[in-house]
Amino acid sequence: MLEEIKPDLSQRACYSDPPGASLSAFSVVIPVFNEEEGITSTLDRLQEQLKGVPCPYEIVVVNDGSTDCSGPILRDRTDIRLVEHSTNLGYGAALKTGIRVAQYPLIVITDADGTYPNDRIPDLVAQASQADMVVGARIGANIQYPTIRKIPKWFLVRFAQWLTKTRIPDLNSGLRVFRKSVVERFLSILPDTFSFTTTITIALLTNRYIVRYVPIDYYPRLGKSKIKPIRDTLRFIQLILRTGIYFAPLRVFLPIAGIFYIGALITLYQDIFDRRDLTERTLILFVTATQIGMFALLADMIDKRSERF
Repeated sequence: MLEEIKPDLSQRACYSDPPGASLSAFSVVIPVFNEEEGITSTLDRLQEQLKGVPCPYEIVVVNDGSTDCSGPILRDRTDIRLVEHSTNLGYGAALKTGIRVAQYPLIVITDADGTYPNDRIPDLVAQASQADMVVGARIGANIQYPTIRKIPKWFLVRFAQWLTKTRIPDLNSGLRVFRKSVVERFLSILPDTFSFTTTITIALLTNRYIVRYVPIDYYPRLGKSKIKPIRDTLRFIQLILRTGIYFAPLRVFLPIAGIFYIGALITLYQDIFDRRDLTERTLILFVTATQIGMFALLADMIDKRSERF
C-alpha cells in the first residue's frame, strides 16, 4: 500500500531552461529505511547543493516502512515529495516506487546516509545527455570503503565484466543517473533488494546501452549500515548469475559445456589407451556437454529473437 504526501513547493524557486542549458529536468529518488540519524542533514545539504541548478527538479523520498523516527521527520518537510510503504519492501522496491512516481525524464538515485557526494549530481546529469546511464564510480581520491566489502566485490566485479565484456569501475554504486524510459523496460526483472544497482548495470551493458562512469568520492555513512556482507554477497552472486543467464546465456553455459567436453576427452583418452573399451562415463560426459551446449545456443537464439529491450 502506497501513500503519497504532496509537498508545498511554494517556497522553492522555480527554474526554466535558459538558452544553451546543458541540464535536463530530473527527479532525485532517495529510499529511506530507518535513517533518522542522517536523513535531515542529507536532505538539507542536498537542497543547498541543488540550489540554482538551471532546470526543473524534484526530490522524491520513499519511506520504506521505517520503524524509527524517519517517518515523522519526513512528513514535517515541505520541500520533498514523500511516498510511503506501509511495510519494509526493500531498497530496490523503494527505488522502483520512486521511479514510477517521478515526473521528469531523468532519474537520479542517491542514498539517505550521507555517503555520496550529492554536489556532483548536476555534473552527472549534464553528462547524461550523451549516455543512457551515468554512474558515480567510487574511485575518487577520497574513498572510505569497508575492507570486508572489498574482497567479495573484487570477484563479483570481474565476473560481471566477463559476462558483459565491458570494464566496470563500480558495479553497484548508489549514485547514478539514468533515463526513466530505459529503466522502465527492466522494472519487471529488477530485484527488490540491494542488488537493484548491480542488476541494472548488467542489464544495460548486455543490451548495449551507453553507460558512462564518472569518478566520485565516498564517505562514511551516518547511522548503522543495512548491508549484511555474507548474505548480500550470496544474493549478489545469485542475481548476477540469473541476470547473466537472462541476457548473456552463452557466456554462462558454454564454459560449463566446455568443462564437460574436456572431461569427456580425458576419459576417452583413458578408454582408448588404458581400458581398451568405451565406458559409460565418457558417453555421459559427452552427452551432457552436448545438451548444455545446445541449451545455451537455444537460449541465446530466443534472447536475440525476442528483442524485449
